[in-house]
Amino acid sequence: MPFALAVADALPTLGDAAVREQALRAFEAAGLPSTRDEVWRYAPLERLDLDRVRPATTAGDVPSSRLADAIAAGACAVVHTVDGFVVDRGTAPSGVRVSVAPPGATPLEGSPEERYAADAFALVNAALAPGALEIRVDRDVALEAPLVIVHHVSSGLAVAPRTHIVLERGASATVVELLVGGAGSVVVPVGEYRLEANSSLRLVAYQRLAMDAWHVARTTAVIDRDARMSHSVLGLGAGYDRSRNDAELIASGARNELRTTYLGRADQVHDLRTRQFHRAARTTSVLLSKGAVDDASRSIYTGLIEIEHGARKTDARQTNHNLLLSPHAHADSVPNLDIRENDVVCAHASTVGPLDELQLWYLESRGVSREDAQRLMIQGFFAEMLDDLPSGVATSMEEDVAALLGGVEVSA
Repeated sequence: MPFALAVADALPTLGDAAVREQALRAFEAAGLPSTRDEVWRYAPLERLDLDRVRPATTAGDVPSSRLADAIAAGACAVVHTVDGFVVDRGTAPSGVRVSVAPPGATPLEGSPEERYAADAFALVNAALAPGALEIRVDRDVALEAPLVIVHHVSSGLAVAPRTHIVLERGASATVVELLVGGAGSVVVPVGEYRLEANSSLRLVAYQRLAMDAWHVARTTAVIDRDARMSHSVLGLGAGYDRSRNDAELIASGARNELRTTYLGRADQVHDLRTRQFHRAARTTSVLLSKGAVDDASRSIYTGLIEIEHGARKTDARQTNHNLLLSPHAHADSVPNLDIRENDVVCAHASTVGPLDELQLWYLESRGVSREDAQRLMIQGFFAEMLDDLPSGVATSMEEDVAALLGGVEVSA
């Protein structure tokens, strides 16, 4: 059955069919992307067969996951979703409200159909998401431990997790989202975050789906006066891993820090896209994207710094570093600037290359074997990104990443 028809058949089961039909019509109008579209030029769309997956319409029990248990061990609360359905809200700490928002709801301006008019996969999310997991932190509340969200994905499904996070004035929180499972599935998460004045959100997204899954994610953060967003995105799973992370800085003093990290193995494709949109004066954004590709994998980084007219004294920077561990691996880096104001500081940089032979020689000359030297250098390359993880979950994630790095073999 064609995918659009399968989605249409699923709507009555999911409820609120009229709202979902608007998103489905917008999806059909947008159509699936093509490599003729610049933003999809590098994507292996020939591998995508949506007709082989069926929309998720019910939730099962929470499956066991050693990684999820380890990451959740130090959390102040743990929320579980299964195939996009919120099945366990946990016990929220004082000052935090965890709820399920109805389809079509959004903490941002405009409807999903308007905001994602040209994004077919975000529109699929709007049609299929069982409801948005919404986390709201009350005014001046500060969470001392991370709140962990675990998204479990079953096999062979089209799954649409949706997360809304709202921090009221002066609130601060750390939230960790983990995606696990999903063999043969297509997963299209959407995250929307609103940070009110003087609030602070530290967000970690850790994608560890099965290697034959498709992951096409999109997040948008709207950051108000003197608010701060620190966002870490780690992509280690999925055959095709695409993550678009947008930030809109709408008032003076807003700050966005984004770090994206990936490790390519086999024939994986990691496709990272960012947009730092400075709409007001005296705002700051810092982006660092670092990843390594091995075997026949590839990575694509496309970043945009956009500075609106009137956004004076803006400071915006983006950096992308790519490590090639195989002669068959490939990395593309495409930084972009769109500046409509003169009185700004703006910079971008990118590098693509193999391990430094001089550094390898230095380690070998001190008695370190070439294999161990390569491993040390790779671990050092990732250390900057892992060191920035929140202490409550860093150990479990670092051990998981180290286990994957231990299986990497550098070929000349």
